[in-house]
Amino acid sequence: MKPGFTPRSLALIFLGVVLLYAAAFSGIEFWRHRRGPWQIDFVNRADGASLVIAQPALRIPPTQLVFAGESGGASTGTWHVRLDHPRTILPFGKIIYADLTSWPGVVTFDLFGHEIELLPGALVVNERKVPWRAGTTVQLHATNKPSQPPRPPKGWNP
Repeated sequence: MKPGFTPRSLALIFLGVVLLYAAAFSGIEFWRHRRGPWQIDFVNRADGASLVIAQPALRIPPTQLVFAGESGGASTGTWHVRLDHPRTILPFGKIIYADLTSWPGVVTFDLFGHEIELLPGALVVNERKVPWRAGTTVQLHATNKPSQPPRPPKGWNP
C-alpha cells in the first residue's frame, strides 16, 4: 500500500501554497496603493505659511490653504511631502490621525491650531466641509481657530 503523501507531493503542495500567498499579497498591496498617497507642498514665507494639497489619481485639483500671519519656523522655502506612512515628518504642524490602510487614506493635521482633515470626498477645515474644486483657496486666520485645540482620537498613537 502506497503512503498518501510523498516528499514530492508535499513539496508541490508547499510550492502551490507559497505561490498562492505571493499572488494574493501582491494583489492586495496593489489594490491598497493603486491611487497613490496625498501630495502636499508646505510653503513657508516671511508673510505666512501655506499648503498646496493634490491627489492626481482621484482628480483632486491643487487646493491651497493659506495661514495668514503664521510662520512655520525660521527657514523659508517649499517642501514636497508624500503622505505614504503615518509617521511622516512635516516641516510644520503635526499629524494627529492617519489611516493610510488604503491610499490616499484619511489624514488629520494640527496646523497652527487649525484642524485640517484630508478625505477623498472632501476637505474638512475646522470641522467645516470644503468640496474639492479647482482653484479653491481657503484663508485661515488666528481668529477662526476652533475653541478646543485639535486632539487625536482616544487610543491613537502615531
